[in-house]
Amino acid sequence: MDRMKTGSRNLSLRKSLVLYVICFTLMALVLCQGTAGFCSMAQQAIYASYPSVGERYYLTNEKGERLGEGTYIEKDSRPFAPRDEKLIVLLDILPIAAAPVYSALCILGAAFLFYRNRLRKPLQELKMASEKISANDLDFRLTYERQDELGELCASFEAMRSALADSFSRMWRQMEERKRLNAAFAHDLRTPLTVLRGYDELLQAKEDEEVRATAATMGKHIRRLERYVESMSQLQRLEDRQPEARPLSLTELSSALHESAGMLCRERGKRLCLENRTVSGRLCLDGAFLSQVVGNLVANAVRYAAACVTLVLREGEEGLALEVSDDGPGFDARMLREAQNPFVTGEGREEHYGLGLYICRLLCEHHGGWLKVENGQPSGAKVTAFFRTEDSKEKKIGFPKNPPENR
Repeated sequence: MDRMKTGSRNLSLRKSLVLYVICFTLMALVLCQGTAGFCSMAQQAIYASYPSVGERYYLTNEKGERLGEGTYIEKDSRPFAPRDEKLIVLLDILPIAAAPVYSALCILGAAFLFYRNRLRKPLQELKMASEKISANDLDFRLTYERQDELGELCASFEAMRSALADSFSRMWRQMEERKRLNAAFAHDLRTPLTVLRGYDELLQAKEDEEVRATAATMGKHIRRLERYVESMSQLQRLEDRQPEARPLSLTELSSALHESAGMLCRERGKRLCLENRTVSGRLCLDGAFLSQVVGNLVANAVRYAAACVTLVLREGEEGLALEVSDDGPGFDARMLREAQNPFVTGEGREEHYGLGLYICRLLCEHHGGWLKVENGQPSGAKVTAFFRTEDSKEKKIGFPKNPPENR
């Protein structure tokens, strides 16, 4: 019995469907036959309630006794009542009409039971698994005991989930290890750099011009290494930093950004054009994230702008976009592909390490947004930073929901 039960549970979906169809087809035939028999019996009962009338003749024996029930020479039937006549016609039609009805009901029953017994549970398991995987939740197991086609699919999903969980675990360990190495690297470099800076100051105090020139060159490279260590420490802090969103006045934000960005532009002799295209009074954002991103983007733009830097605040359906563009030469093909990666720079000056756009991307992603790098029209570079916010989801202002691909 257990072997038969196990075998029926592990039937393929095709064989199971055929089995359900056969069983319910037999059920439909039995129902049709039973209905026909019932209607025939009901008709016989009606006929029996109307006995025949006429002159009956009997056989007799020598004593004059009747033999048998006799027979009618001329038999007349009594007319049926209108109700019984209609009932007889209905009983004739009923078996014919019941056949398609029973067939349809049995088909529906077979489909319902096949879905409930063979499809519903694995489909629910697969739906749950896909929703959890899309939400980056891999802390579950997908269990489905049948060994049919959907069982194999569930097993494949479980194997994929397990592989993803292992991969994410390894990736997480590697990221944590990289963070520790970066922190240790930055910490361990501080002491020798401090010693070197002390010796460099002593050498620069010497009277020998050649020694002082050599010490000045050393000092320049020591300061470069110190800035690099500071950048690595800052990057480590930013990777662990999470936004603290609060209701922020967009008017005050626009004024603050205009003041800080305008100061950066004036230091380089450039002009700032600010456009505020927001419609809400307040949005729930982290002002420190926005200020740091705008500072980095404007600082990059003023280095390449010919005369003007443009800053646009644009409100979307789910957040706020900051667009910074310049009228410079724009990004080349390599920078369009790699500008958001760390340590990628398009210039040879030693004071820049190519971390600005990477830091902006980190801050945007931590705020649920994205960063897009492209060339403006007709010329110049354009960088768009989008910050997602919860309190703007109910607005109907169009804006891309997902991060666009860089061109």
